[in-house]
Amino acid sequence: MSSEAAPQPAVRTETSLGADGAAVERPEHDVAIGAVEEQFSLLINRIRNGIRERAERISPGLQPAGYKLLSMVTRSGSIRAGALAEMLATDKSAVSRLIHQLEGLGLLARTPDPEDGRASLVIATPEGIRRMESTRASDQALLYQQLAAWDEHEVRRLAELLAKLNESL
Repeated sequence: MSSEAAPQPAVRTETSLGADGAAVERPEHDVAIGAVEEQFSLLINRIRNGIRERAERISPGLQPAGYKLLSMVTRSGSIRAGALAEMLATDKSAVSRLIHQLEGLGLLARTPDPEDGRASLVIATPEGIRRMESTRASDQALLYQQLAAWDEHEVRRLAELLAKLNESL
């Protein structure tokens, strides 16, 4: 047997400047991951701005957290406040304040929990459902409009890659 190691494939690199101004070699794969990270950062900022705009469309002055809570309630049908707090990763008092605000706007209501008479469920009112469906419909139309210009293969590939990322998270 030969003691020579098998040749390793060359790692392509890119040179950039580090924080101290010195040249730093980075493998192209790392550079590509950095580009994905940058695009996600832009996307996340756009999503945050979009949530802020959607909250305003639901009701002027509604905070993004109120929009998220209303969205969760309309999707669940009915849910306990404690479950909402867990889903939003926040404390129950903050959720209680949001529920109270949305009740005052006529978008949410509380109803007794049939499984536990001491507890209540939060439900979206018909007006809350109407406003949320209207907001979602305009958002879906915008996404459809943007992706309609793409090739079908690109749209399918985007869906596959997002699914792959979601499965790995």
